[in-house]
Amino acid sequence: MNVVPSALGAEVFVCEYFSKLELSLKKNTIFLALGFTALLSSLSSLVLAQQSIVPIDSAIRDSFDAISSDPRVTAGLLRIEAREAEMVREQFRLTEIPAPPFKEEVRAAYYLTLMQDRGLEDAYIDSEGNAIGIRLGSGDGPTLLIAAHLDTVFPEGVDTSIELRRGRYYAPGIGDDTRGLAAMLSIIETLNDSEIQTHGDIIFAANVGEEGRGDLRGIKAIFRDHPEIDGFVSIDGVRLRRITTGGTGSRRFEFRFSGPGGHSFGAFGLASAIHAMGRAISKIADFETPSFPKTTFTVGTVTGGTSVNSIAANAVFALDMRSNDREQLALLEERAKAAAIEAVAEENARWDNGDISVDFVLIGDRPVGRTATKDSLVQAAALAFDKVGIELQQLGISSTDSNVPMALGIPAITIAGGGNGGGAHSPDEWFVPTNSHEGPQTSFLITLAMVGIQGVDTGLLEQHNR
Repeated sequence: MNVVPSALGAEVFVCEYFSKLELSLKKNTIFLALGFTALLSSLSSLVLAQQSIVPIDSAIRDSFDAISSDPRVTAGLLRIEAREAEMVREQFRLTEIPAPPFKEEVRAAYYLTLMQDRGLEDAYIDSEGNAIGIRLGSGDGPTLLIAAHLDTVFPEGVDTSIELRRGRYYAPGIGDDTRGLAAMLSIIETLNDSEIQTHGDIIFAANVGEEGRGDLRGIKAIFRDHPEIDGFVSIDGVRLRRITTGGTGSRRFEFRFSGPGGHSFGAFGLASAIHAMGRAISKIADFETPSFPKTTFTVGTVTGGTSVNSIAANAVFALDMRSNDREQLALLEERAKAAAIEAVAEENARWDNGDISVDFVLIGDRPVGRTATKDSLVQAAALAFDKVGIELQQLGISSTDSNVPMALGIPAITIAGGGNGGGAHSPDEWFVPTNSHEGPQTSFLITLAMVGIQGVDTGLLEQHNR
């Protein structure tokens, strides 16, 4: 095992992995010397993947082609590849700044400086803790939000130092979602260095609270504070192979049981909060739910009681319920609450001494949502996959920051930030920068296709909220 400190690791990484990039850049220089037409021809010949999952409207294709063939866009794609080594360095630096749930402020402050150094001088930290920078368009266009989340699932105290093992870089959170943050930074830098004036505005956000009990609080706050947003792209994770167009909804509760409690021997005969909880869990465990639309549940944690020789006065379990359908999710919640109430009644009737009660405390609410396949945002993303040469394998459904705008009726997708990796949410999370530049290239193309370029095309994003 080779432990790689952040600065040294970045340099080792550049030496090891990007040596081939220098040759590629020399070739690009030759292309430029041959003239712009030859460069376009060379780039187009690299595009091998042609997706067949998303039907493309001819007008949308024409708009996308007009924007993606602009010389400044072509130059931007090359610039992204050329600077990928530095973006991965920043990914590593961000990884080694811990960002536990509800404690993302140090990473947010650092990312704020990265945004400001790349042309977003007025970037700021909002009241929820999100780092936000706005790149204004010509003044009469739509507003697109691009985001990647700051937080990880890992609690305070977890070591996030990067280790190099057998050609892979390991660290908690190295892909989810510091990869998204690095890809977004690449877009910010490339737009700042270009001469592109967009038609619409772009809001860039490094947001808090995507994971676990964060309950999408960062994105919820942004959409609360910015009702002008017309579309959303979330960059999350690695392995760019699908477009997430559906949002799995979830409702999470603590079921809190309480009663008088007492000595296990001297007060025997009192109803027990833990016994009531056990009855409720047993009932819920026997639920049957549909496989389509997929609907699931699990009791994730249980706590309670005072000691082994006490009749429990309190007990709590945390219940996670998910579905791809609003009605099924609501029905599951109703059934779970009814089961707990029935369990309490049974426990009280069993002993007829002391009353157990149950309260339901909502601890997580992620709405169900979907962006239609025919939406221009989905079509633009599919065309961007083709342009970069990535095989689009599927349209997916997941629980991401995109749930929020989807539920509001705002077009939204989630795509990965590029590269290869695995082990998300585990201490053995890993990342390898194989073709990682393709992630920001794809997001760059989607962004410009939606907000347009002044004098070229007004873009595909409609102004829904004005």
